[in-house]
Amino acid sequence: MLSYTQTTLQKLEELLRIKNYKIRYEKGNFKSGTCTLLQDKILVVNKFSDLEVKINSIAELTASLDFSVVVLNEKQKKFLYLIKQTKLDL
Repeated sequence: MLSYTQTTLQKLEELLRIKNYKIRYEKGNFKSGTCTLLQDKILVVNKFSDLEVKINSIAELTASLDFSVVVLNEKQKKFLYLIKQTKLDL
């Protein structure tokens, strides 16, 4: 189970940075999502969403990515395993 803390959000952001994603927190009336623009992987998160929604949005993307060719330290591997085992209810 993921805890909804700022630390969890930072760990998720770090995993996405390892996969070369840029994370942008923007204001607006939209749901968070990803896009690829000219080879740039960008995740746009609504900056006015509460912490739980931000974490769930980023965790959903992170769980779907393949990290098999990326070198992760043991803490990152354990955290990624936790994310992949967590069923998210969005």
